Amino acid sequence: MKPSARRHEASNGEIEPAKNPPHTPPRSDGNDSKFDRLVYERVRLGIMSALAVNEPLTFNELKALFEVSDGNLSAHARKLEEAGYIECAKSFADRRPKSEYRLTSAGRQALYRYLDHIEAVIKATRRS
Repeated sequence: MKPSARRHEASNGEIEPAKNPPHTPPRSDGNDSKFDRLVYERVRLGIMSALAVNEPLTFNELKALFEVSDGNLSAHARKLEEAGYIECAKSFADRRPKSEYRLTSAGRQALYRYLDHIEAVIKATRRS
């Protein structure tokens, strides 16, 4: 056990690691349906949040907003598209390809579920 880990005194007088100190919010066991790991990643959460308030946004607008490479943004956008959270409309403007992204209703629901989960964690942390 790490020296900095919290401990408490057992009824027999021995020091034991605290099982769940009062100030520690409950941990997810990984089966929490409210915690969507696809949304959790910083760039994907940013994409979904930006699209929730600024629809539509182009690929270049998202790239500039999050300061990521083309490949990085493409990979994150593809994962969100595959999950049905965003949709991409491709067109041409002045002979250049233009990709516009929108948040789907499933994506909006996933974002709200994620935000509700984070708010619950914050409230649990503040109560302790």
